[in-house]
Amino acid sequence: MDIKVVKLMNRIPGGIMVIPLLAGALLNTFLPGALTIGGFTTGLLKEGTSCLMGLFLICCGASISFKQVGAPLYKGALLTVLKLIIGIAIGWGVQYMFGNEGIFGITPVALIAVLTNSSGSIYATLADRFGDSTDVGAVSVLSINDGPFLTMVALGATGMSDIPFMALLATILPIIIGIVWGNLDGEFRELCSRALPLIIIFLSFVLGAGMSFVTVIQAGASGIVLGAVVLVFSGLLLNALYCLILRKKTAVGAAAGTAAGNSVATPAAIAEADPGFAPYAAVATAQCSAACVMTAILCPVMVALLDKRIKKKQLNVQNMKEEKIIGVKEVHEE
Repeated sequence: MDIKVVKLMNRIPGGIMVIPLLAGALLNTFLPGALTIGGFTTGLLKEGTSCLMGLFLICCGASISFKQVGAPLYKGALLTVLKLIIGIAIGWGVQYMFGNEGIFGITPVALIAVLTNSSGSIYATLADRFGDSTDVGAVSVLSINDGPFLTMVALGATGMSDIPFMALLATILPIIIGIVWGNLDGEFRELCSRALPLIIIFLSFVLGAGMSFVTVIQAGASGIVLGAVVLVFSGLLLNALYCLILRKKTAVGAAAGTAAGNSVATPAAIAEADPGFAPYAAVATAQCSAACVMTAILCPVMVALLDKRIKKKQLNVQNMKEEKIIGVKEVHEE
């Protein structure tokens, strides 16, 4: 009996990531204790995010040539700055017009927390599928926004004004190992290339196993609206600006349109740094959690559809050029 699950995942937009992620989230929602039995099961399927992400980055690094090192740094810095600017503009705009209570029940704290934060794991897996090695390498810089650092910067809470160097080094080191090893050993580069799809499937499942659909229900409509805001502004708008600056049509920029899992803890960190935000921390936490689940599911689909649309337009332009050339040749022949 051949079920062909992998073939099914490849037919669905972003399916190689979305289906395992949904499977993990469903299991964690209805059977939360199933993966906490200990041993290898828990180590791999529940607590394996860091290990799998490190392995994933090594494999991605192996595909980067020494000549391409500058491009990942530039793309990562561009995505990080654009994401920060969008988060500051929207968050401060809402606070200026509506105060700390926000609009539609969404507080400025929640807005800035999710808009200046993104899931490096989801970005890297989508960049590998819809971009190239330089897009994947950009995660080494984009990872700076994992956690409350950029949110603190955006809010002016200087308690974390210095970039934690060791945390940044810990993110970059696997990529560096992959780059060096891949450039020294062609067979290792090829091995990593074949291993990536398998790693993505398990990494996506583990990410889903850390989510629960219960949080979406608890946050209500405001959490869903917040997730939509992230997809539109931190996904589609960011990608439009990214393409404009790069002068290149791509869907990879939209892969940053997620709310990272650790953005759930960001409101509490902000409230601790500035007690003035304390009354809004609980509501913002629930909203961030809902946005995290929603964007993790919908962002891969959005990127896949956007990539399909871009490639279709490029194909139509190419066909028009070919038809024009044929027409000119026919005129000359006559």
